[in-house]
Amino acid sequence: MTKLLSINNLRKIYHTHDTEIVAIDDVSFSISKGEFISIVGPSGCGKSTILSILSNLIPSSGGEISLKDSSLAYMLQEDCLLPFRTILDNCLIGLEVTGNLNKESKNYVINLLKTYGLGDFMYKYPNNLSGGMRQRCALIRTLATKPDILLLDEAMSALDYQSRLAISDDIYKIIKNEGKTVIMVTHDIAEAISMSDRIIVLTKRPSKVKKIYEVKFENKSTPINNRKAKEFSIYYDKIWRDLDVHI
Repeated sequence: MTKLLSINNLRKIYHTHDTEIVAIDDVSFSISKGEFISIVGPSGCGKSTILSILSNLIPSSGGEISLKDSSLAYMLQEDCLLPFRTILDNCLIGLEVTGNLNKESKNYVINLLKTYGLGDFMYKYPNNLSGGMRQRCALIRTLATKPDILLLDEAMSALDYQSRLAISDDIYKIIKNEGKTVIMVTHDIAEAISMSDRIIVLTKRPSKVKKIYEVKFENKSTPINNRKAKEFSIYYDKIWRDLDVHI
């Protein structure tokens, strides 16, 4: 598989007026085209910081990031839909900002909305959508600029449990249908196992890579069905223990 992104010895240090905090220390991993990777770790270990560095929202304090002719798009925890814009107009924001809105790119977004069950809502407003539909809209907005790699930061955590299960299936299918590569940060071990090809487990701060799991199911399926697989509980128990959660 073609390697799209390599991270080597990544570090992040936050400075205050009297001290410094090492948030990330020597984190290394890579991702290949079409892979779905999740990052899990203890609360406050710097999972989201890694995504912020990759998307150039904050600088790193050391290490190397090699991005091989690939573009990134960042989907945040909240859907951040603008209430005064229609669903279509919300999905076109990225194209407007980057100066890439034209007839062809607009038609691409319209086709995405129609394909993934939002065609009838294109000219309605966000308050007409359920929580799951809003997240689907946010994902389509992220896909609109045709990024090679999607960065998902707790993208389903604002939903209730039932909606979260359903939208994880929806998002997974959309990502696979569109052939996208994904780095997802989540605190939900089950979500990571059910959706990922690999899971990177971080230590508590300062974060290092504790272990990387290749997630292999005998009959890999959708996230909801993967939770029923016999391998699921084995991975869950191992990762739970890696996170130093006492059973």
